[in-house]
Amino acid sequence: QTRSLLGVFEEDAAAISNYINQLFQAMHRIYDAQNELSAATHLTSKLLKEYEKQRFPLGGDDEVMTSTLQQFAKVIDELSSCHAVLSTQLADAMMFPITQFKERDLKEILTLKEVFQIASNDHDAAITRYSRLSKRKENEKIKTEVTEDVYTSRKKQHQTMMHYFCALNTLQYKKKISLLEPLLGYMQAQISFFKMGSENLTEQLEEFLTNIGTSVQNVRREMDCEVENMQQTIEDLEVASDPLYLPDPDPTKFPAHRNLTRKAGYLNARNKTGLVSSSWERQFYFTQGGNLMSQARGDVAGGLVMDIDNCSVMAVDCEDRRYCFQITSFDGKKSSILQAESKKDYEEWICTINNISKQIYLSENPEEIAARVNQSALEAVTPSPSFQQRHESMRPAVQSRPPAARTSSTGSLGSDSTALSALSLDSLVAPDTPIQFDIISPVSEDLPGQAKSSGQSGRRTNPFGESGGSKPETEDSILHQLFIVRFLGSMEVKSDESPDVVYETMRQILAARAIHNVFRMTESHLLVTCDCLKLIDPQTQVTRLRFPLPNVVLYATHQENKRLFGFVLRTSGGRVESHQTSICYIFESNNEGEKICDSVGLAKQIAFHAELDRKASEKQKEIDRVKEKQQKELNKQKQIEKDLEEQSRLIAASSRSNQSSTEGQFVVLSSSQSEDSDLGEDGKKKRESEA
Repeated sequence: QTRSLLGVFEEDAAAISNYINQLFQAMHRIYDAQNELSAATHLTSKLLKEYEKQRFPLGGDDEVMTSTLQQFAKVIDELSSCHAVLSTQLADAMMFPITQFKERDLKEILTLKEVFQIASNDHDAAITRYSRLSKRKENEKIKTEVTEDVYTSRKKQHQTMMHYFCALNTLQYKKKISLLEPLLGYMQAQISFFKMGSENLTEQLEEFLTNIGTSVQNVRREMDCEVENMQQTIEDLEVASDPLYLPDPDPTKFPAHRNLTRKAGYLNARNKTGLVSSSWERQFYFTQGGNLMSQARGDVAGGLVMDIDNCSVMAVDCEDRRYCFQITSFDGKKSSILQAESKKDYEEWICTINNISKQIYLSENPEEIAARVNQSALEAVTPSPSFQQRHESMRPAVQSRPPAARTSSTGSLGSDSTALSALSLDSLVAPDTPIQFDIISPVSEDLPGQAKSSGQSGRRTNPFGESGGSKPETEDSILHQLFIVRFLGSMEVKSDESPDVVYETMRQILAARAIHNVFRMTESHLLVTCDCLKLIDPQTQVTRLRFPLPNVVLYATHQENKRLFGFVLRTSGGRVESHQTSICYIFESNNEGEKICDSVGLAKQIAFHAELDRKASEKQKEIDRVKEKQQKELNKQKQIEKDLEEQSRLIAASSRSNQSSTEGQFVVLSSSQSEDSDLGEDGKKKRESEA
């Protein structure tokens, strides 16, 4: 019965221990949360006090906000002190009693249980040994020891059991105390905290909080009104910007602005990563005065890309990408290939950079001046960009004029420029003359007078100077100079006797390009030799056009823009086979127009002196041939006389030889006869046998 009742008490003690552990964990969380709340409240008060030291980029000196936060910091600091007091009270009144019960009383029960179990086991072992004692009297000593052991173990078990049972009975009272005392301490601590709070929250503070609440409501109403206005603005912008969401909007609805002197937007820039490989990077580009700037995402400010004063810009084909254009600096040492997102941006960027390169932005009203320049270009000329229309709209044949000697400081073969200066511009270039904007090789389309003189067009030029089966025509040329040029256009001209022809052709071609939105320019290599001028494809090394140097009768650079130059080519054929036509070709170079003209002048001088040397050499060869022929005739006459003398000498020698041979035969015969008489018969036989 005692063992059964003990089991009930032990089960109850285990349940109390389990429940108290859970309650301890819950109260410990309250205590930790209160400590955290106290620390967080103190930190909040500290941060509010430091608000006046903050420097917000968009916030000005708001003294009202600063003083309000200082007042809140003061109140919250007092609350933080109250929370700190509450934490101390919870530690003393709530956590200490339950911790004592858990660590002292419950552990005591467990210890007594273990001691009781050990004493019970020792008693059972002593009883077992005592039961094994023998009936013989010689075992009295052992019997006494076993009896003493039973007495000791039984006494120990009884004492331990009484202490254990007493602790189990006391646990029922301690359980009630350990549950009520921590809760009482918790409630008293909270009441004390609330009392301190009520003392701090005075009527003045309540009025302050009421005013702050009213201010917050006013700010909220203002925010709601502003949000409503912004939503309406967003809707309006979405409706107005819907067509602009297209990457390439319709140019008829959104035409390009050609009078801009400032432009900004995203462009793709090509960066070479290897010999033939490249990558594209999207960056924000903008113009700043005469500079082109770029700014990557995340950068604080933009960086200089290049100086675009007096630069050149042209459309290019690049890696099968659309809307690409190339900007080349005025000295030609730096270039950049960019890609626009749409055709509108593409045209606006090219027009803007063209306007900036002319330094229009330095004037007071740059856009007005740019508009005036473009309007002047519109009124200047209305050419036809199709080369096919050139043949369809050919004017009547140009009237023949007597040839005249040409002298020009600009680089023509020479003419009396004063006589031509009185002519009007229409006498130089007709306003309705078709303009060719592309280089059309004679292989694909016959140019008047060009197909005959450009028979070598389409032939690949070996860049390494090696020749195959045929010898290059410029191999023996003294002068070889290569220039990078871009073809702007060509047109037929009426006169080729003054540089004004080239100037007027430049004006009309540039105006026509601006009117018809022709931005693409074909880049080529211009090879200047003593025989001809060649336009060579820089990639395939194929000769696109060949201009015989004797047919280049006039060449000049632009008076202001030294990158522009042109020359007049006089060709046979044209509209009427019996008349000659003159075609003016205009190019743009990398600030080398004067150098190219000087090179062409040098080539013509070298060709002129070479022609003089050739004629002098041919004349000298003719004189040498006459002298050689006379010398041959003289030598032939001398040879005949020498042969006659030799024959007469041979005849005389032959006559003398015959006479001497006759006398010799006589002497030999006489001597042989005398010898025969001396030798006798035997000697004669011997001589005959030897003979």
